[in-house]
Formats: sequence, C-alpha cells, structure tokens
Amino acid sequence: MARKVSTRSKIGFTIAAWVVALILFFPILYAFLTSIKTEPEAIAGFSLWPSGTLENYVTVNTQRDYFKPFMNSVVLSVGSTILALLIAIPAAWAMAFSPTKRTKDILMWMLSTKMMPAVAVLVPFYLMFRNAGLLDTRFGLTLMLTMINLPIVVWMLYTYFREIPGEILEAARMDGASLWNEIVYVLTPMAVPGIASTLLLNIILAWNESFWTIRLTTTNAAPLTAFIASFSSPQGLFWAKLSAASMMAIAPILVLGWFSQKQLVRGLTFGAVK
Repeated sequence: MARKVSTRSKIGFTIAAWVVALILFFPILYAFLTSIKTEPEAIAGFSLWPSGTLENYVTVNTQRDYFKPFMNSVVLSVGSTILALLIAIPAAWAMAFSPTKRTKDILMWMLSTKMMPAVAVLVPFYLMFRNAGLLDTRFGLTLMLTMINLPIVVWMLYTYFREIPGEILEAARMDGASLWNEIVYVLTPMAVPGIASTLLLNIILAWNESFWTIRLTTTNAAPLTAFIASFSSPQGLFWAKLSAASMMAIAPILVLGWFSQKQLVRGLTFGAVK
C-alpha cells in the first residue's frame, strides 16, 4: 500500500526539486548568457541581460578549428565505450552467473581504483605512453578512457545481469547453446535497457574527461576538453569568448543527454527495488 502524502508535502517537495534543479542548471545558463555578451558586458559584473551578439562564436571558430577536436571527442567517447562493453559484458556475465568467493572482492578492488587520485599515477602513465609512442594519439586516449571507465561499466552490467533469471540461461544450455550464443543471443537482448544506459553514461563520462585528455595530448588527438583548455590560456581574461568556447564544447553532450534521458532513467532504475 502506497504511503499517503499530503498536498502540502507534494507542493513543498516539488518546489524544493525545482530549486535544486535550477541551482544545478544555472552555471550552464549563465555561461550561455555570457557567451552572447560583448567583452565589456562580460567583465562589467553579474547580469542576466545580454546584448545577444554571436560575435564570440565567430571569433572562437576563427581562432580555433572546432571540427577536429569535435570529431576527436566523438571517436574517443564512442570508441572507448564500445571497447569497454566488449570487455565488460563477458566479465559481468562471469561475475553474475559463475561467481567465486573472490568475486565481490574483485568488484570492490575495481571500484577502489576510481577512488584513487589520478594525479598519483600521472608520471608512470605519461612515461609509458611516451615510450610506447601513444602520446597525442586517438588509440592511446581510447585505451586510457576505456581503462578509467571500465570499473563503472563492469559494475553496472553486473547489477543488471544479476536481475536476469539464471534458469533462462540454463535452458539455453540444455538446448545446446554455446557460451558465445548464450551471451550474444540470450543474455544481451534481455539486458538491452541496462546495456543502453551503460553505453550512454560511459559516452558522457568519456566526453567530459579532462584530466587525461589534456595531459596526454597536444594537437592531433586533442578533444573538446583540450580545445577549451588551449583557448583559456591565451584568452583567460576574455570571459565572453571563453564562455562561447565552453558552450560549443558542452552543447553536443547536453543535446545527447536531453534526448536520451528517458533511456538513461529506464536503464539506471533497471534492477532497482520496485
């Protein structure tokens, strides 16, 4: 039986939710408003009334080639996500349906790597990438993004796979399905919502990764995060142009998140307590 909630409580929670949402969204809104101001307006102080000029976007696109870092971001985020899924799906299957006494320890160890400060391993990774000739390459950054997001991907898929009845896979084995057929034709179609949400979330995480993409690239493989960083160095005091560069970098992922929010929510709640 559902808990009865008073009308006053509903109104209060709704207002609180909208306030929190507006607070979270306000930095993006203000960056957009600043991007359509003139430089004197941007440095004059806080104001929500821009002049509406698009001069900053033209200037940014003229000074920096936007298309190349944009394509690098697409290749790196999509490529690292596909590679992570190819590794994580078999790993999550093994942990969910053939667990050992060390399975949970391995999962916790994988997640603990996300808690480690990235700067602690910056020098070793930089030297390894330099010696292997992977600095400023799409392949090298794809491997790095795959490694740093793989624990999250494995953990999410593991939680989704655990909700699938093992009897279905046993029935497939009794019908003569091989391990490959079991994973590809039985398990994967049943976990499509979870896999889709994991894919979308990993694309967003890879797109927004800035620490490694800035330090392991210069020009050839630099994504949009490096595009912003390179622009902010000489243009640090020009807030309008810097805001325009930031909006050009985050706009694609904002659009993706907006149109895929239903799938994200559906996948992230898959396996939750109903």
